[in-house]
Amino acid sequence: MRYYLIVGEASGDLHASRLMHALKEEDPEAEFRFFGGDLMAAEGGTRVRHYKDLAYMGFIPVLLHLRTIFRNMAFCKQDIVAWRPDVVILVDYPGFNLGIAKFVHAKTAIPVYYYISPKIWAWKEWRIKSIKRDVDEMFSILPFEVPFYEQKHHFPIHYVGNPTAEEVRTFLAGYHETKDAFCQRNNLDPSKPIIALLAGSRKQEIKDNLPAMIRVARSMNGNYQYVLACAPSIDDAFYEKVAFSSPLSRKDVSVNAGADIHAVHDATYPLLAHATAALVTSGTATLETALFNVPQVVCYKTPVPKIIRWGFNHIIQCKYISLVNLIADEEVVPELFADRFSVDNIRKHLLAILPGQTRRKKMLEGYRVVCDRLGSESAPENAAKIICEKTHSV
Repeated sequence: MRYYLIVGEASGDLHASRLMHALKEEDPEAEFRFFGGDLMAAEGGTRVRHYKDLAYMGFIPVLLHLRTIFRNMAFCKQDIVAWRPDVVILVDYPGFNLGIAKFVHAKTAIPVYYYISPKIWAWKEWRIKSIKRDVDEMFSILPFEVPFYEQKHHFPIHYVGNPTAEEVRTFLAGYHETKDAFCQRNNLDPSKPIIALLAGSRKQEIKDNLPAMIRVARSMNGNYQYVLACAPSIDDAFYEKVAFSSPLSRKDVSVNAGADIHAVHDATYPLLAHATAALVTSGTATLETALFNVPQVVCYKTPVPKIIRWGFNHIIQCKYISLVNLIADEEVVPELFADRFSVDNIRKHLLAILPGQTRRKKMLEGYRVVCDRLGSESAPENAAKIICEKTHSV
């Protein structure tokens, strides 16, 4: 069968590449054509556009590149009609993909499947109307989305498992490096417990959150070592610039290995495997940290914090910002964002989850609830089986 996939960012490239791999296992005759990235290209098929040509985030960047976005969307529509796939598979990226779904549903008889639901439960819930109209099958990787779609909006979906949970399980099953070996390899002190700093993967996130994390680290006693997980797409010079722009003096802070704030590269999972606690910017990293059973404080600086807090309380349609709390449906990890984001507040919550503290024990109990709700299924394998069964029956 012929599969046309569309992703708009790096995470979509990763998830779609694994889905493609699973589809090839189910359908040896599978042919792929896609808007995607290097990981998808490695699975074979024809890449029409790289996702970097689509990945504009935020109001101003989108406004400045509207002509490019519309040109890509028009080309995508024409290309789908010309290639005549058996199914179109959309991966997250709703601003672009829901427009494609509307076109495909209105102008062709090609089924539209959505792998990794757009997060309409948090923002733009009105998009459910177009999803119910234009999407034939929805595949979710978050268990709390099932009641949102099926009970609230009467739209059946498939929860296929969580790929992050699967990735962590796979890593832990094959990872046998001792803490001493990890520390030696990264110029760390094996006698000191590690507190991981996960400041995000985008430059703006790092710029906003890392200085406060460093100030917290420097305010603590010397019993712990603080290790920054550097994002692969960000060079060391940017981290140095952000670290030294904080109110601390240059001699107090460095992200060079061997200094008080250390850094590791391409080693987030090994770091979490040996960490005692973590300061984490909201995102997938909060879930990864929980799956490694590392107590954490979620830190996310925002502009105009009082307005953001008002908007969260009165406009945003969900109770939490971290995946851990959303999955557990309770506050397992503290969420220090908007007006709750401060060095003193972060430090207070970090102290509360260190070994021997009751808050640490309660958080680890909450993690077990999260793991149970995610289950142990393989998301790409389950989705591939359903996609092949549904497409063959069309």
